Amino acid sequence: MRLRTGRIPKSATVVALAGTVGAIGLTGCAAEPDPGTVTVLNSATDTAEHQANQDFFDRCAAPLGLEVEQISVPADQVASKALRMASSDSLTDILELDGSELPQFAGTDGLRPIEEAGVDTSEFSESANMLGSYDGVQYGVARSVNSLALIYNTELLAEAGLEPPATWDELRETAAALTAGDTYGMAFSASPNADGVYQFLPFFWSAGGDEAALDAGEGGAAALQLWKDLVDAGSASRSVVNWNQQDVNDQFISGRAAMMINGPWQVPVLSGQDAVDWAVATIPVPEAGQEAVPPIGGTVMTVPKNEDDREREENAARILQCLNSEENQLAWGERVNNVPTREAAAQTYREQNPRLAPFADLVATARSRTAEVGTRWPVVGDALAGAFQSVLTGQSSPQDALANAQRQAAAGE
Repeated sequence: MRLRTGRIPKSATVVALAGTVGAIGLTGCAAEPDPGTVTVLNSATDTAEHQANQDFFDRCAAPLGLEVEQISVPADQVASKALRMASSDSLTDILELDGSELPQFAGTDGLRPIEEAGVDTSEFSESANMLGSYDGVQYGVARSVNSLALIYNTELLAEAGLEPPATWDELRETAAALTAGDTYGMAFSASPNADGVYQFLPFFWSAGGDEAALDAGEGGAAALQLWKDLVDAGSASRSVVNWNQQDVNDQFISGRAAMMINGPWQVPVLSGQDAVDWAVATIPVPEAGQEAVPPIGGTVMTVPKNEDDREREENAARILQCLNSEENQLAWGERVNNVPTREAAAQTYREQNPRLAPFADLVATARSRTAEVGTRWPVVGDALAGAFQSVLTGQSSPQDALANAQRQAAAGE
């Protein structure tokens, strides 16, 4: 079961959506909805994921004398579906968005701040609350989150007498040592979309890169150079420019990559095969002693304003409060291989799932993609994708690529 990691529409589409939201507002449900039913718009189209959600919704709704009805559409259609529903005054009571989409809706004043709605997130991790925030106000609540880590083939590293690399220099050396025959030492996604950007951010941010000023300092160029070095040395395939995160996992499972960058959504597939023995480690950092800074991913549940029927808002908030109890967060995290957002639940999850503990550790230092640039993130993400694509295909130096990226981001403001 894969939870979203922040797929974003093309910039022009997002800008158009933002304008449309501003024009029509975000209203609540239609005039005469069933008072005992709380409606949810989400992207749980996968049968197993839909049922998992329903199980938890029912667990929380039944004691309240309520029912929950899900309206599930593909992930890339949630925003447009929400806009169509809002224009007909039929938006659901709970709107579940990818964290990267939240600013587009929160900026319209159509969402109820979570604290005002009555949902307590004071015991959640700072990074999780940041995922659901816009302009200093929290509008969304994430019951679990994900990030990225280094996943490695334990047998190949053991045969080579190597430990998982902790620094960039070690990554270069280890990847080179593990490259032999049809097996590359390292695999990652550098596709020109959200998957590639998501995977580049841990290197960009850990080196001090700034999404608000892409060409500032030396960190961003150093991260691009690292990726270029791995490809130029033959330690990573030149096909990384075409691989999404699923492709990377396929390479790893087939034995064509000894290490990869990927997320916990791959765990069901990894656990369901026996060709490769695997383990998880933190993402290598530029220098020993530094902390990795990956992106935080996942969805957030929001409460659209419904000034005509505040009771519906209250019922939605009561469902969210229950879903985010420590017990329910832990159970949900176990079910979907994601890290609970309550700090106590996350610690329990870490202890009960030592194999996945690095994901829990990395979530603690993770950042929201939209925290600094807000609604500009889609433009910035596109610019970053263009930068690593041009470097890896030999069209630009890291410095020139970032200078071009900054001009592109500034022009798209």
